[in-house]
Amino acid sequence: MATWSPAREVTVSARRGRRFWPWMLSSLIFVLALGVGYVYYIARTALPQLDGTLAVPGLSAPVTVTRDGHGVPTIEAQSLTDLFFAQGYVTAQDRLWQMDIMRRFAGGEISEIIGPATVEHDREQRILGLRQVAAQTVAALPPRDRGFMEAYTQGVNAFMRAHMDRLPIEFHILRYKPAPWTMEDSILLGARLVQELNHGTFEAALAREKILAKLGPELTADLFINSSWRDRPPTMQPHRLSDEVEQRKKEDSDDDDDDDQDMDSGGDNNVARTVPALPKEWRREPGMVAGSNDWVVSGAHTVSGKPLLANDMHLHHQMPNLWYEAHLKAGDYNVVGVSLPGLPYVIVGHNEHIAWGVTNVGPTVEDVYVETFNDQGAYQTGHGWEQPKHREEIIHIKGKPDLKLDVITTRHGPVISDLIPGETRKLALRWTLYDSLRVPFFDVDSANNWDDFRHAVSQLDAPGQNFVYADVNGHIGYQTTGRVPIRKGSDGTLPVQGNDDAHEWNGYIPFDKLPTVFDPPSGIIATANGRITPDGYGYTISTEWDAPWRTERIYRVLESGKKFVPSDMLNLETDIYSAFDRLCAEHFAYALDHVKSPSQRAQQARELMRDWDGRLSIDSPAPTIVLRSRQELVRLLLEPKLGPAPATSKADGYYDGSLEPLSWKTYRWFMSSVWLENLLIKKPQRWLPPKYESYDALLAAAVEAAVSSAGAPADLAKWKWGKFHPIEIDHPVLGQLPGLARWVEPGLHDQSGGSYTVKQVGLDFGPSERYTADLSNFDHSTLNTVSGQGGNFLSPYYMDQWKAWYEGTTFLLPFSTAAVQTKKMHQLVLQPKR
Repeated sequence: MATWSPAREVTVSARRGRRFWPWMLSSLIFVLALGVGYVYYIARTALPQLDGTLAVPGLSAPVTVTRDGHGVPTIEAQSLTDLFFAQGYVTAQDRLWQMDIMRRFAGGEISEIIGPATVEHDREQRILGLRQVAAQTVAALPPRDRGFMEAYTQGVNAFMRAHMDRLPIEFHILRYKPAPWTMEDSILLGARLVQELNHGTFEAALAREKILAKLGPELTADLFINSSWRDRPPTMQPHRLSDEVEQRKKEDSDDDDDDDQDMDSGGDNNVARTVPALPKEWRREPGMVAGSNDWVVSGAHTVSGKPLLANDMHLHHQMPNLWYEAHLKAGDYNVVGVSLPGLPYVIVGHNEHIAWGVTNVGPTVEDVYVETFNDQGAYQTGHGWEQPKHREEIIHIKGKPDLKLDVITTRHGPVISDLIPGETRKLALRWTLYDSLRVPFFDVDSANNWDDFRHAVSQLDAPGQNFVYADVNGHIGYQTTGRVPIRKGSDGTLPVQGNDDAHEWNGYIPFDKLPTVFDPPSGIIATANGRITPDGYGYTISTEWDAPWRTERIYRVLESGKKFVPSDMLNLETDIYSAFDRLCAEHFAYALDHVKSPSQRAQQARELMRDWDGRLSIDSPAPTIVLRSRQELVRLLLEPKLGPAPATSKADGYYDGSLEPLSWKTYRWFMSSVWLENLLIKKPQRWLPPKYESYDALLAAAVEAAVSSAGAPADLAKWKWGKFHPIEIDHPVLGQLPGLARWVEPGLHDQSGGSYTVKQVGLDFGPSERYTADLSNFDHSTLNTVSGQGGNFLSPYYMDQWKAWYEGTTFLLPFSTAAVQTKKMHQLVLQPKR
C-alpha cells in the first residue's frame, strides 16, 4: 500500500516549481514586451512630420514652418487667415491631446472618459457654466476676430481629420476619439484661465464671515490685513522712509551691502527621487498662492542703454507644460512668445517694436449673494419676486448612468450652494466673467507704441493683469487691466443680501482710472501680485493682495545701482532669498535665547536658524525648521480662538479650509505673513494665548512642537529643505503606466526656493515660463518653459527644456530672419491641397 511522504511531496513540488517559475517569468516578460512594443508603436506613429511638404486642405497659399533646436516653430504665411490656420494645425501636431483634455476639464466633461472619480469636478464646472460664457463670447465676436478664430479652428480640424488613425497615445489608452474643435472650445480655454486666476474670492468671503462671527471685528481685521509698509505700488515713486521704518528694515533682514547684487540663482541638481519625505500638509505654506513676477528697467539701468523686460508667470504644473512657444509672421504681423494651446495669437512676448509681460492683479471680481426663495421657487428682488432660470446639464459618466443637474440662476448668477458642504442658504455667485470676455491679443501683438498697446489691453475684460511694457525707442510703462466692479453698500469682503438693490454693482472702474505709469523717473517698474493701488486711490480693486516680500526683493535688487544684462534678469527670476523667513528665524532664535531651559533639540534648531543666511537652498535645514515652527505658531495662535481642525480636514497650503466647519485651518489669507509680522514686532496682548506668559514663551513652544513632531530627524541638521519642499510633475495618464514614468514626466525632485522668494515654488506649481526681452537686440532675448514643446513622449522636444528650467538656465529666442535660419533644425512647407 502506498504511503504519503511529506518530504517526497515537497521534492516533487519543488521540481514542478522550478519548471513553472521560468515559464511564468518568460510569460510576464513576453506580455510586458508586447505592452511596451504597443505603446512605442502607437506613440511613434503619432509623431508629427517636421520636414518636407504636406498638402493641407483649407490653405490658400503655402505656409513655411521652421523649427529650431527646441522645436519652436516660426510660422510664415502670406495672409493672416493662413497664418492662424497654420498656427492651429502646428499646435495640434504637438499638443492635440492636451488641447482636448483641457477643453474637457474646463467644460466639465472629464467623467465621460475617466469615470465616476471626476464627477464632482465636472459638477462644479457645469454649475459655474464656463461653456455658456464661451458660447456667448463667440456670438459677440467682431467679424475680424471671428475670421481669425475660425481659421485657427479649421487648422486644428484639418490636422485631426488627417490623423484620426494616428492619434496621440493617450486617446488609445483612454479609448476615445476627439470631437471636432470649435471656436467655443478656444474661448472656453480662455475662460478656464480666468477661472484659474480670477476666481475663488467668494471662498475667502465665506471664511471671513465665519471668523467674524466668532472673533468680532478687531481680531478679524488683524487677520485679514490688506496692506503693508513694505508695499511698492508701481505708480508710487520711492520715498524716504522714516528712521523707525529704516530700523525695522535693518532688523528684518541681513541687509548686508552685497546681498542686493549677490543673487542666488537657485539652480538645482537634476536628480529625481521617488518617495516624499513628509506629509504634504507639512510641505505647504498656509495661505500660499501661486504668484508671478514681471519687471522692466529703462536703459539707464542696463549695459546696452536700452530696456530689459522680464516675466515669469507662476501657475500649476502639468504635462505637457501649459505654454506653447510660437513665432508668427504674416506681412507686418511679426510676433514671438508663448501661446495657449487651443487659442490663436501670442499671449506674452514681443513684436518688432514692443515687448510685454504680465502678472495677476488678483482683483475682487466676485460677490456672493444670499438669495431669498419662497415655496413657489421664486426669489426676492428689490422689485418683487422673480422666477429663476433653469439650465439642465447632463454629465456623461464612463461605465455609469448619466447624471442630470438642474442649475438654478438668479439675476446675480448661478446658485452655488451645492458646491459648499453644509451650506443651507441659497448663495448666488456674481462674477465679471459672466458679463463679458474679449480676446484682444491680436491687437496686443500688433501694437507699435504705448498708445496702441494701452488701447489693446483696455479690451481685456478678464483676467485682470499687471502689464509691464518696453519699446525699442527706450520707453517703459505699466498698465492695470480688467473689469473691476464698483460696488455700493459693500466691498466684496463678505456675503451680501440679494433680496434688495442695496448691494448691486454700479458699473466698472473706468479704464483711464486704473493704475498706470509711463517712463517713471526711477526707470524701474515691478509687480509680483502685491498691492498696486497708490495711497488714497479712490476705488477698491482687490480685497486680498499678495504679500509684499517678492516685490520688495525685486526692487531692492533692481535699485542696487548695477548696470544689468539679460542674464541678470534670469538670476533674479531664480533668486531664493526670503526676507520673511529670515525675519521669522531671528525672532524664533531670540525667543529661545530668552526662555528657561529649552530642550537640546530646540537649542540645535536655534543655532541653525541663527547662522542661516536667509536663502532657501536645497541642502539648508534652517528653512525647514522655520516653516514647521511657523506652522506650529499659527496653530498655537488660532486654535484657542477658532477651535481644533476636524480629523478629516483636507485643508493645507493649497486646499482652502474655508468651506469646512470653522477651525484654525479656516484662516487662509495671502497676507497672513503680514499678520504674523505685525504680531512678531508689535506683540499685541490680545493675541497672546492665556497659557503663555510672553511671546518669547509662545515662540519657543512653537519651535519645541516643530522639532519634536513626527518626521523630524534625530539630527536636525539633516532636515534638508529640498526634501521637505520638493516639486512633483506627473503625466495624468502615461505616468500611471508601470515602468514608463521616467520617460514621460519629470517626477519628484528636491528644489530650492519657497513661498516668499522671487523663485516662488511649491509641490505642484512654479514658473510656467521664464522670459527676458532685450530691447537693444531681440535676438538676445531668452525664453524657456518647464518641460518642452512636444506632447509626444518620443519627441526629442518633449522634455528637452526640463533640465534648463530646473537648474536655472535658459535659451536664446531667435527673432530676426538671420537668427531663425541660423537656428533652423527642421523646415516643413504646408501646401494648399487642391
